[in-house]
Amino acid sequence: MSRLLRQLYDWTMGLAAGPHALWALFFIAFIESSFFPIPPDILIIPMVLAARHRAWRIAAVATVGSVLGGFFGYGIGAFFYETAGQPVLAFYGYEDKFQSFADYYNEWGAWIVAAGGFTPLPYKVITIASGVTGLDPVVFGVASVISRGARFFLLAGLLWYFGEPIRLFVERYLAQLALLFFILLFGGFVALRYLF
Repeated sequence: MSRLLRQLYDWTMGLAAGPHALWALFFIAFIESSFFPIPPDILIIPMVLAARHRAWRIAAVATVGSVLGGFFGYGIGAFFYETAGQPVLAFYGYEDKFQSFADYYNEWGAWIVAAGGFTPLPYKVITIASGVTGLDPVVFGVASVISRGARFFLLAGLLWYFGEPIRLFVERYLAQLALLFFILLFGGFVALRYLF
């Protein structure tokens, strides 16, 4: 497993330094905001480590892709909930708790979007719920830009500032960090299920 992780890491580092890295990041950030389970942080980390001078551009591309993808998820919720949104929520196991979750939007919509955009909570569920509940698109957009931007620029800034020591740390503890990442990702889904 360790060898497979190393090969995947080396492949990602190669992609991160390649000419199409920003397009790949934009695509992953876009689809993650509406249905894809893997967050763009997976690409941001090696991309910044491979090209620290592009850290702010990388964070900006991730933010734009994620916010646009968030509006796509919002559209799924607003216009295609029964045909597309409901199966996505069912796939992630949130269909039963969705009504109580939707009720929170009447009072806490902007804060819920901000929390989903910054934390390991599944942002795709938040975007679809925002569309279904009819959260004001301006509120949704502002909360998404602030939270997703803060997350990606903070990550890129830390990687830019610490650079080589972080790269060596990641390479040394790759297996443990991968396990921690998936625990946090899974924990975000579990937390959302039990919080709402």
